[in-house]
Amino acid sequence: QMKLVQSGGGLVQAGGSLRLSCAASGRPFEAYLMGWFRQAPGKEPEWVASISPSGGPTYYADSVKGRFAISRDNGNYSLYLEMNNLKPEDTALYYCASVIRRYIRGEMRFETGEYRGQGTQVTVSS
Repeated sequence: QMKLVQSGGGLVQAGGSLRLSCAASGRPFEAYLMGWFRQAPGKEPEWVASISPSGGPTYYADSVKGRFAISRDNGNYSLYLEMNNLKPEDTALYYCASVIRRYIRGEMRFETGEYRGQGTQVTVSS
C-alpha cells in the first residue's frame, strides 16, 4: 500500500497562486507515474497533470497548460502542483494519485490509479 497525504490549497483571489503538496509513504513512490486530478461540484473528475516516475516528461490538460507546474522529489517521496494565475473555474477538490496511462484511438489518456490522496479544496474568488 502507498499512502498519500496532501497539504496546501485554500482560498485565493483570481490571478493568485497556490502550491499543493502530496507526501507518499509505503510502496516505492519513485516507481509510479503520478498526477493530480480535480473535481468541481456537480462535475466529473478531471485530469490536471501527470509526471513520469523519474520526474522527466510532464503532461498537462489544456485548461491548465502554461499556468500549472507539476514536479516531484523522489528523494523526499513528494509530489507538488504549483498553480499560478488561478481562475474561478479552477475551483475544485484537488487530489494526488498514482496514474494509469492509456492510449485510446491514438490519444493519451490519464486515469486515477489505485492510490489516491484525501483531497484538498482550492477555491478561487473572482
